[in-house]
Amino acid sequence: MKQLIAMFAVLATAYLSAAASQEMHSHPPPEILGTVTFPTSCAPGVRNDFQRSVALLHSFAYTASEQSFRKVAVADPHCAMAHWGIAMSYYHQLWSPPNPDELRQGQLEISQAGHFDGAAPREKQYIAAAALYYKDAEHVPPQARAKAYANAMAGVAQSNSTDTEAQVFYALSLIATAPPEDRSHANQKRAAAILEPIYRDQPDHPGAAHYLIHAYDSTELAPRGLAAARAYSKIAPSAPHALHMPSHIFTRLGLWDDSIASNLAARTAARTQGDQGEELHAMDYLTYAYLQRGRDSDAEQMVADLRAMGALLGGDFKVGYAATAMPVRLAIERHAWSDAAALQPLPQSAPHIAALVYWARAVANARAGRPQAADADIATIETCRQQLKAASNVYWATQVDVLGKEAKAWQLAASAHPAEAVQLLREAADLEESLEKLPVTPGPVVPAREQLGDLLLSQDHPSEALREFRAALQDAPGRRGALLGETKAGAAATH
Repeated sequence: MKQLIAMFAVLATAYLSAAASQEMHSHPPPEILGTVTFPTSCAPGVRNDFQRSVALLHSFAYTASEQSFRKVAVADPHCAMAHWGIAMSYYHQLWSPPNPDELRQGQLEISQAGHFDGAAPREKQYIAAAALYYKDAEHVPPQARAKAYANAMAGVAQSNSTDTEAQVFYALSLIATAPPEDRSHANQKRAAAILEPIYRDQPDHPGAAHYLIHAYDSTELAPRGLAAARAYSKIAPSAPHALHMPSHIFTRLGLWDDSIASNLAARTAARTQGDQGEELHAMDYLTYAYLQRGRDSDAEQMVADLRAMGALLGGDFKVGYAATAMPVRLAIERHAWSDAAALQPLPQSAPHIAALVYWARAVANARAGRPQAADADIATIETCRQQLKAASNVYWATQVDVLGKEAKAWQLAASAHPAEAVQLLREAADLEESLEKLPVTPGPVVPAREQLGDLLLSQDHPSEALREFRAALQDAPGRRGALLGETKAGAAATH
């Protein structure tokens, strides 16, 4: 009997040990968001939660950041900076402007922040700067308000030279207000000059690494961003955006396998956290990278996964752009003209998102030998351009103008007007290259310069085509279409 009892005791101990081990391993991994030090006049008990909220803000985890700041505001009803943080979580500086509801919420929060008498003078400067972004938002364009905020943050940074956060937020405002047409990247270089010393001294700061990647997200500067790109995902691995961001530099440098690994991790984290916009953003970059590596079946799976997500609306720019661009990329890059011609825009799509579909259909019909079938889509692209121009959205009006010129050029080529087609596509390439891309996109579906190479090669001008393909690869290294075109044009030019 004693032996039986002893046996049960051993079994029970083993069971409890296994259960304890299983319970231990069922816990989520510890949250890692990097290190932020942001002293405030708020109650000491909310210090850690406040700094966590700022760390989330630096990794563009806007929803989580807002929720975290609200927790701080509840715990300390006199914490003015908690309301500043909530307002900043609605201001997505490198993405699309706040929608009307977000604007109203941001205005309420920053107004409330300004009503606290106990805020320290430095905190009042932060609050006053953010208030300028929300001031008279119904009448002042977002770009002008962003510039006003950046100018105010210059003052905050200057008068608080030892405040890391003042410098980092100022650097972000410089990147956010960089003119897209400035190919000298003056703002980005100023931001990098601020951020590099901070990153050296505080290598675990999420904002320093993150914003350096954005500062260097250009053909000219991308090699400088590789160290920060490889570090950021390790600094804040709990933030899906931090896992994705390195792929901005990887894409610029044609490091497709690195981009794939980065975005697979980002997609998994975003799906786990229920962040649909960030998941789709990663999926768009994955589709792009898979196509450049010739992994067509993986790109097809991305688009199949997109369709399995159900009905999506184009009203949210981040969701709408990725969900629209992915099937366009898949069809156009593979010359699947019938698939491209059948695409439909998402409901509620903004003009610059819907224009991608009209462009894809027009190009597909023209390149499939049906130039007249492109008429309606070309006309609709022009309507989109006019709508954007009327709304003073100069950047996207210009990008849609590029799409219209490309579509019309392919139509001219299919209609036996080769010289006019080349001239128009050359104009499109020059116009496209006069502007930097926005952070939400990995790049044009197919760069206009690469399309020009394709057109010249189809017209039996291999030497000219070769020059264009090589120029395209300078701006977009490693693109599969340009590399294949360069090989074909080079072989044809030697015969």
